[in-house]
Amino acid sequence: MSTAVPPTVDEPTLVLLTVEEAARRLSLGRTTCFALVRSGELESVTVGRLRRIPADAIPAFANSLRTVRRAA
Repeated sequence: MSTAVPPTVDEPTLVLLTVEEAARRLSLGRTTCFALVRSGELESVTVGRLRRIPADAIPAFANSLRTVRRAA
């Protein structure tokens, strides 16, 4: 019998995240995260009929917020 621990949804090696997982990582609500995806502020891709957020889009989004605030 294997004693390996199964990966969790918050495992940093995930390449594509659900909108809910991305919202959790950003400490945002699900509705807010969907709005960011719809507006294009948060990068997303379509896989079949599913919407996914590339894991590297999370830090890119946070950095874009920093850039906007520094410019203001």
